[in-house]
Amino acid sequence: MELIYEGKTKNVYRMEDGNLLLKFKDDVTGTDGVFDPGANTVGLTIEGAGRAGLMLTEFFFKKINGAGIPTHFIDADIDKATMTVKPAKIFGHGVEVILRYRAVGSFYRRYGEYCNEGDPLDGYVEVTLKDDRRNDPLITEDALEMLGIMTREEYRTLVGLTRRIGEIVKNEMQKKGLELYDIKLEFGRIGEDNQVALIDEISGGNLRAYKDGKHVDPLLLEKIMIGE
Repeated sequence: MELIYEGKTKNVYRMEDGNLLLKFKDDVTGTDGVFDPGANTVGLTIEGAGRAGLMLTEFFFKKINGAGIPTHFIDADIDKATMTVKPAKIFGHGVEVILRYRAVGSFYRRYGEYCNEGDPLDGYVEVTLKDDRRNDPLITEDALEMLGIMTREEYRTLVGLTRRIGEIVKNEMQKKGLELYDIKLEFGRIGEDNQVALIDEISGGNLRAYKDGKHVDPLLLEKIMIGE
């Protein structure tokens, strides 16, 4: 296999059949040895973190595929901490989509003049550019089209898929007594028809969950959801 990308928390290899293999690492993002899923640097290594993230990713992707929502997921090997996926073309240099059910994090920091922390939100969707140097800036539908990153049709498809995926994740978490506050997703184009599809992963580092009013650490969240 050919190593084509070495990331902070996983490496990407090209397989002989044209599909890609994602190898999940035990490295996690953080600062000064403190785990922080929103950080842009590797902060520490936690044994089993890669496997735990993959288990939750496999769980959610199978649910999402089962609902008829397009994704890049093919299968996973938990013991090897690897996931086989279809190749995808990213939008621009990468965009992230955040679905918010509660006013927390950067949303509250920006708009705290108009809301209280933790106020409910009606599935608010925002898009940011993956750009560490510019702190992942927010971008609008108009700008995405004007800059040639995606079409308006792709944007609206992406927003609709985000809300459908959010409902699936939120409902599965409710079964375990958890509340989903927000979730970060990534999309790309797959296949000859450039279908908009969910890519990357859905693990504890991609979402914010609470139980009985208290924040649930991402690694604990994975144990609650998978039951290991």
